[in-house]
Amino acid sequence: MPVRELQPGTDAALRSDNLRMVGKLLVVAALMFAFGYALVPIYRSICKALGINVLSLAEQAVPGSGSAVQRNTQVDMSRTITVEFDANARGVWEFRPAKRSLEVHPGELTTVMYEFKNTQDRTMVAQAIPSYAPKQAAPHFNKLECFCFNEYTLKPGEVKQWPVVFVIDSKLPKDVTTITLSYTFFEVGGKVPAAPAAAALHAGVPRS
Repeated sequence: MPVRELQPGTDAALRSDNLRMVGKLLVVAALMFAFGYALVPIYRSICKALGINVLSLAEQAVPGSGSAVQRNTQVDMSRTITVEFDANARGVWEFRPAKRSLEVHPGELTTVMYEFKNTQDRTMVAQAIPSYAPKQAAPHFNKLECFCFNEYTLKPGEVKQWPVVFVIDSKLPKDVTTITLSYTFFEVGGKVPAAPAAAALHAGVPRS
């Protein structure tokens, strides 16, 4: 079968078509790249306009780093909740919060530190369990970082500090103005203690 030879004009037309196609593909690729690059700020702008919080924990300032914490657009500045921190040690050791109480707004990211010291002359394994008062506050107290339910091995005289990072849901009932977060620290292998009575918690924690 005879091979059909392309005319010079046809060959030039094909090259021109190919160049135009490559140019179009490059333009499309550039537009897709620009759109992907601009998608995040566009999304943030839309969420900001609608009042939706899009900050992840990685985007929050690390406590103690010196950088400013970005403002949470869902913080309810019209309400103030007093959060009391209680620490109960079931054994010969020291366990206490860095602060006894804080005033926070619903939706506000808050961090409080707890310190534990093994004052015994032997290594121990311990863990903590949390409880809340009043009980109806528990579903609205969201802990984003917590040392509770983890087991820790502490050498004689060893001191450990752990953060509790939390946010109080804005759906917290309006009549709740004070929440007590209580931790009971006990040695693993012994009898797990009962949570502190709600009535005692709600009465408040002695200030130091």
